[in-house]
Amino acid sequence: MPDSLNLDELRQQIDDTDQALLSLLKQRLALVHAVGEYKSEHGLPVYVPEREAEMLAKRRSEAEKMGIPPDLIEDVLRRAMRESYSSENDAGFKTIKPTAGDIVVVGGRGKLGALFVKMFRLSGYKVLVLGRDDWHRAEELVGNASLVVVSVPIDRTVETIERLPKLPADCTLADLTSVKQPAMKAMLASHNGPVVGLHPMFGPDIASFAKQVIIFCEGRSSEQYSWVLEQMKLWGSNLVESNGQEHDETMSLVQALRHFTSFAYGMHLQSENADLKRLLAFSSPIYRLELAMVGRLFAQDPELYVEIITAAPENVKMFKRYLSNFGEALELLEQGDSDAFVKRFREVSDWFGHFATQFQAESRDLLLAAHDRVTHDD
Repeated sequence: MPDSLNLDELRQQIDDTDQALLSLLKQRLALVHAVGEYKSEHGLPVYVPEREAEMLAKRRSEAEKMGIPPDLIEDVLRRAMRESYSSENDAGFKTIKPTAGDIVVVGGRGKLGALFVKMFRLSGYKVLVLGRDDWHRAEELVGNASLVVVSVPIDRTVETIERLPKLPADCTLADLTSVKQPAMKAMLASHNGPVVGLHPMFGPDIASFAKQVIIFCEGRSSEQYSWVLEQMKLWGSNLVESNGQEHDETMSLVQALRHFTSFAYGMHLQSENADLKRLLAFSSPIYRLELAMVGRLFAQDPELYVEIITAAPENVKMFKRYLSNFGEALELLEQGDSDAFVKRFREVSDWFGHFATQFQAESRDLLLAAHDRVTHDD
């Protein structure tokens, strides 16, 4: 590169290179759309982990040979792939069960229900919605149903299931609630046909089902509802099998405790009258990310979260056990017993085992991404 180039000329070359990158990304998205149409026609899933892993490994190797940081190309490609998965939705999905009758989503005008209405329609099914004002037509709406999905607030799930009219014998009855045991019991009692419990581990604002976890709990006649799970696999979902008891116990930690501690921390910040702008100014990437996750909670519907937090009677007992452990840790600090604190720390570290280093690596990527978005223009 000539030494005579000044800063403006160098910046212009960077701008020209960025324009070339934009053209290449546009070309890549067009190719992805063509791939989506092919997958839709041939019934292939949106997300194929083996293909993704193989492609990333090749690009990393090629980048290293070219003197480009492998992490850089992986970051760029992962972001491009996320957009690609969303783009592939536009092509629709192959219909796993072309002979299926209607799919009825109870609560299909709510945000989560509407998402599943959209996905089943993209998959070629006739989808009907049974909302709060449609119960006078409920028997008519479910009369030709092959699948009925209940997507209503947690505290109304059981009564909604019990209110359903008699379903066709071969119709699959499913729910989307985050508390499984009461819903599963109600579905099995209300319907003699196939039953499956579903819990999407995501909110309604996702752009793609690719890599998103859906937990399923077997109820009855799995061979008759397997097409529902296969359809969700085509959307790119990662299906995880559980049972009602394990699901609810795990959700106490994964959802209820996490949301409750975020709520309590937000309350504490308010009671301390913390200056959020100054907290951000003083923040390391990890604290900024933690603060963002707490703040995210308070940007959403409080009624949804109080339902999740109070849904299972065991949750309060879990919170009390957490408080007991918090108190034990606080007592160590009050006693000034550094050795005991270190000993307890190492015991927990040993319990985490190899997951500790795995989480350290994963969190490093998250922290870098969070740091990249920081601006200091306040």
